[in-house]
Amino acid sequence: MAHDLLLLAGDGIGPEVMGEVKKVIGWFNANGMDFAVEEDLVGGCAYDAHGQAVSDATMDKALRADAVLLGAVGGPKWDKVPYEVRPEAGLLRLRKDLELFANLRPAKCFDALADFSSLKRELIEGLDILIVRELTGGVYFGEPKEIRDLGNGQKRAIDTQVYDTYEIERIAAVAFDMARLRDNRVCSMEKRNVMRSGVLWNEVVTQVHQDRYGDVQLSHMLADAGGMQLVRAPKQFDVIVTDNLFGDMLSDVAAMLTGSLGMLPSASLGAPDAATGRRKALYEPVHGSAPDIAGQGKANPIACILSFAMALRYSFDAGEAADRLEKAVESVLAQGVRTGDLLGPNGGAAVSTAQMGDAIVAALGAN
Repeated sequence: MAHDLLLLAGDGIGPEVMGEVKKVIGWFNANGMDFAVEEDLVGGCAYDAHGQAVSDATMDKALRADAVLLGAVGGPKWDKVPYEVRPEAGLLRLRKDLELFANLRPAKCFDALADFSSLKRELIEGLDILIVRELTGGVYFGEPKEIRDLGNGQKRAIDTQVYDTYEIERIAAVAFDMARLRDNRVCSMEKRNVMRSGVLWNEVVTQVHQDRYGDVQLSHMLADAGGMQLVRAPKQFDVIVTDNLFGDMLSDVAAMLTGSLGMLPSASLGAPDAATGRRKALYEPVHGSAPDIAGQGKANPIACILSFAMALRYSFDAGEAADRLEKAVESVLAQGVRTGDLLGPNGGAAVSTAQMGDAIVAALGAN
């Protein structure tokens, strides 16, 4: 049965890195898998073509697809377009209309890149953690959200942290499900010592664990202590589950453990379909559109390629294929193949975006 995959390359380096993913998809199609690929526009390029950051027709394709893979959106070219049609609005609509509430941010350190981390090699060598961030609730979306004029030159800014039980239940379930595919450990992070939402978060996660996931090891940690532990001893963690605000910060902390944004994939998942059990899903690298190097063949395509590996694992039940692709990336890095962002202080010869993609496809064939 064909897997329907929608590719939205987007802006900046998006088309370049997505081009290398298409090579990888082509290899899998030639070796027993069946991906039916559609392509469309999102972001600034969609605004140029349609006057909006993502068209209704594109959204229809996204809703029908088994998974969506996005490159990057945005750039200075669109800095002055109306706010509601800015490139980032396309990404936000995709998340909203697909009802994607769970953001998965892995932080994995490949041995060949251990010296690129800001931490000592012994702290991050072999690192493989996953942060599960609640994506649609919390202080970013809570009401009231406003700035009030109090008079006498004084203003009051208000952001409201709000979580309902069901929101915590469903993100906790995702974290426990992910842990069952890994080392079977979850650490839940909140601030129950000073925030009532943290008290509820802790209670609900604990209850979900007792009711449905007693086989998974659960621990709790205050989010500020979690940030400290991520830079003190990050390998103690397997899966971290946390709210929107803390997840935003902690995932960026974890990102720097690996040494390069060009290596970091992500996934955003929705609820399981009642009939098929499949989740709507959007996969994307976290590096952004990098307009300063766009079109120059300098971009590192690995984050986008690893985003496709996440799609293999979480949308297509193809864990062995995902392992094979990740091992191909690891093999290429071990051979010293590097794009410019991975050269480090000693320099060396950088390969192009296309050469990195070709090397990974060759390694797939050699595995």
